[in-house]
Amino acid sequence: MALPIINSIASWILKKRIHQMELFMKYPNEVQEELLMNLVRNAESTVTGVKYEFASVKNYRAFAERVPVSSYEDLEPMIEQTRRGEQNVFWPTPIKWFAKSSGTTNAKSKFIPVSTEALEDCHYKAGKDLLCLYLNNNEDSQLFTGKSLRLGGSKQLYEDNNTFFGDLSAILIDNMPMWAEFSSTPSNKTSLMSEWETKLAAIVKETMVENVTSFAGVPSWMLVLMNRLLEETGKSNLLEIWPNLEVYFHGGVSFEPYREQYKKILPKSDFRYYEIYNASEGFFAIQDSNDSNELLLMLDYGIFYEFIPMDTFGTPNQRVIRLADVELNKNYAIVITTNAGLWRYMIGDTIRFTSLDPYRIKVTGRTKHHINVFGEELMVENTDTAIAKACAITGAEVIDYTVAPVFMDGREKGAHEWIIEFKNVPDDVEHYRKTLDEALQSLNSDYEAKRYNNMTLNPLVLNVARPKLFYDWLKEQDKLGGQHKIPRLSNERHYLEQLKAMQVEDGSMA
Repeated sequence: MALPIINSIASWILKKRIHQMELFMKYPNEVQEELLMNLVRNAESTVTGVKYEFASVKNYRAFAERVPVSSYEDLEPMIEQTRRGEQNVFWPTPIKWFAKSSGTTNAKSKFIPVSTEALEDCHYKAGKDLLCLYLNNNEDSQLFTGKSLRLGGSKQLYEDNNTFFGDLSAILIDNMPMWAEFSSTPSNKTSLMSEWETKLAAIVKETMVENVTSFAGVPSWMLVLMNRLLEETGKSNLLEIWPNLEVYFHGGVSFEPYREQYKKILPKSDFRYYEIYNASEGFFAIQDSNDSNELLLMLDYGIFYEFIPMDTFGTPNQRVIRLADVELNKNYAIVITTNAGLWRYMIGDTIRFTSLDPYRIKVTGRTKHHINVFGEELMVENTDTAIAKACAITGAEVIDYTVAPVFMDGREKGAHEWIIEFKNVPDDVEHYRKTLDEALQSLNSDYEAKRYNNMTLNPLVLNVARPKLFYDWLKEQDKLGGQHKIPRLSNERHYLEQLKAMQVEDGSMA
């Protein structure tokens, strides 16, 4: 069958889903309430269902009164039971897959349960919906005349007590439907290679000869791959390798610090960038229009959403609200109940709503990745945007960064200390530092108030990282590739001190 015909048929099939999306956009709260009751009914006979008497739960209020909000540590004993082969603990169908996720806030690995329902009705459904929304917005797309270059995790799957664990991307690739495997590159064998640097070379060799029309992965790691491809081929931009490229599906970290670098290697005015929001626990939101910075919250993936306003988070007055009660432009921690048996689980992410009809969001950071030592409430969204502004003004390009507080010492005021690794170091580092500080003040009024006349906070401290500092740090932590990312903000100095020590070892920082 000719490729254009395949493209037309695939587009037609995928776009049929639009009508179902319109239903949950029109009746969002009803869809969510019905979904919650279905999850509760399905799990009545599980250990969790019996414990909380799911059989008599008839509405959200009863559910919220009986089931406590939980962290991974709260659920870990039950997850370990299931990893040892026990079933029907928190979900009725067998759980044999566990997405291993160490995150960036805890060195201890987490094993997130992945059910058959989560694979089919959440992760794979979301993959099809992403294509559906893109094709619906771009009628002349030729996406399926070529392949999608995917960059997933760098861990293989390990069998353990008749259950399997590995990176979520490895689990998804291992269970991938035939249609998805056929339209992807590199091969499953290469995608699942465990050693990042060997894998990178294999991906370059395998994909440079393909007709790639799209690519998908975390912006920071994808940029490493793309720059390697340009080095290997001697080309000046990606369109010289793949002239039919039309879209990059990205997620995992904010795209803002990398946007200008991608524009340079993709000099095509109508090239599209589509953002997604997913995690080991589920797939949550998708950009649903061209050139948008908002994500449509997907409400029919077997995930019930609740939210904790960040101004009450972790306090005795902590509140938990459902979707119907959220407000625009407030930061919320996300709580999810899923079709893999996570009941009122805090995933650690923070978002804010940019639209309530339909529900659209922006990811603003992590509950543990913000700085509020001095009442400044600095979020990752602030620092990512400030980095992008400072780079635009000074012509610099950033690879990675992290920020930590400088604590008050006697009469000495506090500050924020940054380590930034530049791809293109600014000509005047002091000008960049001042520009970054001013950008932060313009974006965050609490930070601005603390900086006013150096009242509480002194000007930020900026360290220029040696080349490959963050790469070497991740390698030392065995976190190269895939979903692993640098902890951007922290209320303590642990990560920053580790990085500074590696700077010193290299002789780059006194």
